[in-house]
Amino acid sequence: MLLNPHTYDPADFDPETRRLLRATIDFFEERGKGKLLQAHIDREWYADFLEFAAESGLFAKFLTPTTDGSSEDHRWDTARNAALSEILGFYGLNYWYTWQVTVLGLGPVWQSGNAEARQHAARLLEEGHVMAFGLSERGHGADIYATDMILTPDGDGGFTATGGKYYIGNGNVAGLVSVFGRRAGVEGPDGYVFFAADSRHPAYHLVQNVVNSQMFVSEFRLEDYPVRPQDVLHTGKAAFDAALNTVNVGKFNLCTAAIGICEHATYEAVTHAHRRMLYGKPVTAFPHVRRELTDAYARLAAMKLFADRSVDYFRSAGPDDRRYLLFNPMTKMKVTTEGEKVIDLLWDVIAAKGFEADTYFDKAAKDIRGLPKLEGTVHVNLALILKFMPNYLFQPASYEPVPSRRDAADDEFLFRQGPARGLGQIKFQDWRTAYDAHAGIPNVARFRQQADGLCELLLKHAPSQEQQNDLDFLLAVGQLFALVVYGQLILEQASLTEAGADLVDEIFAILVRDFSGYATELHGKAATTEDQAAWALAQVLRPVDDGDRTARVWEQVLALVGAYEMRP
Repeated sequence: MLLNPHTYDPADFDPETRRLLRATIDFFEERGKGKLLQAHIDREWYADFLEFAAESGLFAKFLTPTTDGSSEDHRWDTARNAALSEILGFYGLNYWYTWQVTVLGLGPVWQSGNAEARQHAARLLEEGHVMAFGLSERGHGADIYATDMILTPDGDGGFTATGGKYYIGNGNVAGLVSVFGRRAGVEGPDGYVFFAADSRHPAYHLVQNVVNSQMFVSEFRLEDYPVRPQDVLHTGKAAFDAALNTVNVGKFNLCTAAIGICEHATYEAVTHAHRRMLYGKPVTAFPHVRRELTDAYARLAAMKLFADRSVDYFRSAGPDDRRYLLFNPMTKMKVTTEGEKVIDLLWDVIAAKGFEADTYFDKAAKDIRGLPKLEGTVHVNLALILKFMPNYLFQPASYEPVPSRRDAADDEFLFRQGPARGLGQIKFQDWRTAYDAHAGIPNVARFRQQADGLCELLLKHAPSQEQQNDLDFLLAVGQLFALVVYGQLILEQASLTEAGADLVDEIFAILVRDFSGYATELHGKAATTEDQAAWALAQVLRPVDDGDRTARVWEQVLALVGAYEMRP
């Protein structure tokens, strides 16, 4: 189930993709663990990695759509981008981050009809540049309605831009920064403008790195920055849509970063725990340690199954199938918070070892927090997920089955998503189909009882108008709904892979416990009615226990001992 650099061979990709993914692993493995960790400790800018990416053409080939590239190997392929994201997360969030913000910086460009700007971006990628996404501001965060980046017409068809941006990755070196602003004197969406800036321009002023890290998360200011007509990417409502659609494309990578971080940490933690002797026996001989490591492994496996299946929906998306818009916030919110749980479970086992400077784990324990908090914003994504709940649960539609997508195709629809609205009208296939196909697995059947119970709650004890205006109450309901969606894609991917019934059963034992936990939380909300509270208690179910099954999954965990250790 887990990425192992020693044996990694992504045979389902084309030869050039396989070569580049393998070369990326080899770059890090040849550096060794000591150099990797010391660079993190010293907050050393990752110039050597960017040099490798430039020389190999890694970013240019992976991030240039076919129509803008110079060869058939140039394409925007969500499957291979996810694979690279996982690898970069495996070696450290800092390396993933420079890739991630380049993805975001390119989003407004590839959505633009400005051919000159597109050619310029493609040329910069070929030259080895990284990009940046200039959306957030110190006073407003990512509240794009309130931008203070002001563009004033210059009388020659262009503008001068003045204002600051904050929390902008790669802002120190980006060859192209996609900057969001508004026209002076024009209120509302009509005034929005997305334009391309260059961090090397004298009117671009780098203020500081706002984090204590290898990565450079910049604050910068533009002072009368000249924005030529050929620099304008989008205006009006299209600029607003470009911002949201860029997030739909780019922040999917949060989930694969979390997976990579957790995989490396899992190898390190399991190996340490098994080799550590306590009271004359390995730490892994203790029942509570086995439980925590088994839970961590099963949660990580679930993360991978969900994320991999989400890729297929992204790649199969089109104007008539926008189901990916639900699975995207799920990856940003659910998969990344599960990553935190995995690290916490591992840390409970290895204890003080998780603080030591010569481990990957102490970096992972810090870095995993940033994905749901700084980038994913759990409550925002939960609120977004709720928009899909009525149609998802109660209004199924007919779709052709979505195949597994590892073909060498350009995912061009992601850059013509259209207006960022109408989420409540998106239909889904019947979620029960995936559950019915695995009804013979005991804990899938037990969780299905809880999922059906959620439908009962919404039909018989639906939230009142007052409760619908209470975001704290709705978020508790959202957590229950998210588990149903999570389970669906896990089961779909399990059918396409060799996950095995034992592992799926163990995963769903965890989901049963999690559903019970969120139901208990709903029970305790001040806004919950007596009928809703009674419903909540009725959903507190025990998973189906099977000692033999858990023992077989434990053998999968033990197989990780010494399976991967990075060269010193």
